[in-house]
Amino acid sequence: MKCLLCQHAACREFAVVDQQHYWRCERCLLTFLDPGQMPAPEVELQHYQFHENDPTDEGYRKFLARLSEPLLAVLPPAQRGLDYGCGPGPALAMMMEEAGHPMALYDPFFYPREESLQQQYDFITCSEVVEHFHQPAEQFQVFDRLLKPGGWLAIMTCFQTDDAAFAQWHYRRDPTHVVFYREATFHTLADDFGWHCNIPDRNIALLQKR
Repeated sequence: MKCLLCQHAACREFAVVDQQHYWRCERCLLTFLDPGQMPAPEVELQHYQFHENDPTDEGYRKFLARLSEPLLAVLPPAQRGLDYGCGPGPALAMMMEEAGHPMALYDPFFYPREESLQQQYDFITCSEVVEHFHQPAEQFQVFDRLLKPGGWLAIMTCFQTDDAAFAQWHYRRDPTHVVFYREATFHTLADDFGWHCNIPDRNIALLQKR
């Protein structure tokens, strides 16, 4: 089994939970669901339609601020961004536009705008998205292509920490969450791409293309 992220061959069987088989990459420490057990698109869409991503919800905006605030701290004024995987209610894009940064949108289910993937950006936001990637290696290649030199990729996802708690972990129990990253995973990913990696807060990764 090759790692779905770094493509290294040193993967081992990590756990079997509720008949779901998970693998662990010994190089980048990614944990991932067996590719043969990934959910079908219609199953994913059905689950996403229950998400409550109201752009006017103050609690939700406060949650997203954990990503937007450290990103805004490193961005010059009036940078152009892409909210990748924005969902049906692109609240984060709205917050970035309120801060003076024009935004494009892309989501394979709700905003399948292929024209958004034919341009380059000063930054990309990716909030609660990377854990859904069935082919993360390909997705991060896309991000590298979409980012201008010096551009930022801002990611929020729940970092995996305690292996002993994996079976009962709320993040694993979401049927659309299929890959799980550690802080070390993002450092390895950055090294592979020649990016700079900064972890400004728990569950937040800021990756800068050199």
